[in-house]
Amino acid sequence: MFGFMRKKEEAVSEEQKPGLFSRLKQSLTKTRQQFTIALSQSLLGSQVSDAEFLETIETQLLMADVGVAASEKIVAHLISARAKQTTQDAPHLQEVLNTALVDILKPCEQALKISAHKPYVILMVGINGAGKTTTIGKLAKHLQAEGKKVMLAAGDTFRAAAIEQLSVWGERNQIPVISGVQGGDSAAIIFDALQAAKARDMDVVIADTAGRLHTQQHLMAELAKIKRVIGKFDSHAPHEVLLVLDAGSGQNAMQQAKQFQAATDVSGIVLTKLDGTAKGGIVFALAEELKLPIRFLGVGEAIDDLRAFNAEDFVAALFEDK
Repeated sequence: MFGFMRKKEEAVSEEQKPGLFSRLKQSLTKTRQQFTIALSQSLLGSQVSDAEFLETIETQLLMADVGVAASEKIVAHLISARAKQTTQDAPHLQEVLNTALVDILKPCEQALKISAHKPYVILMVGINGAGKTTTIGKLAKHLQAEGKKVMLAAGDTFRAAAIEQLSVWGERNQIPVISGVQGGDSAAIIFDALQAAKARDMDVVIADTAGRLHTQQHLMAELAKIKRVIGKFDSHAPHEVLLVLDAGSGQNAMQQAKQFQAATDVSGIVLTKLDGTAKGGIVFALAEELKLPIRFLGVGEAIDDLRAFNAEDFVAALFEDK
């Protein structure tokens, strides 16, 4: 019976794959309307001069928060293509554009892989409002679906109701949550959770931390302390430091990433709230300038709306409007 149920679940999962791509397309609607549709229309402007054409393309890229470095690389691809091609047809230039975009993202397409080391420790960092706690709930469900035994550590002791919110996610997924009191020592709570996880033979511990602005140096120093305390439990931990970034924050996300990277050695990025912004182009800036793995995209509010990052799918979803 249980084998049948498992096969049925696997079949449903396969059937839902196209639906996941549709969800990604839907989440990128605002970005597509403001960014990629305008780009595609510019590619049709074969009557404009090269200088005007390239300036238009670069301006649109910068307005979509693609960033200077990535924009220059994309324009360079188009210049090369126009120099080699005797006919400047839009379909060819569109193909060149798509290839350039995928080439920027492809090196960052690195899935999160949980090693056999127990417990595997994932430290979640990011500013308030980025969707960190919600992402923890989604990630816990994702790992649980892979057969992992997951425990949550409520290390955000500063934000009102943060412990309660994480506990709700735990109850929803039937996952244990180790917590303390509001205002308590975050590092101590996370250390207790690691000891509990080891005693219960858990596979993964996902540790929440207080949201903090990248400009708050004393709080960033505290985050570094949490990392050191985790290292006392296991010299190889945390095994993953996931930075949650709100796509809607645009270029400010870049500054956040640089500061958190300096404090905690970020090993992966989760980009959230793509469905609420026209600034989805920030993913190209992050990929080109930081070279960090982009582990997941948050494409909605539902618990299953956490999608492993795929470069080809992301670019395809940007340009498909049907």
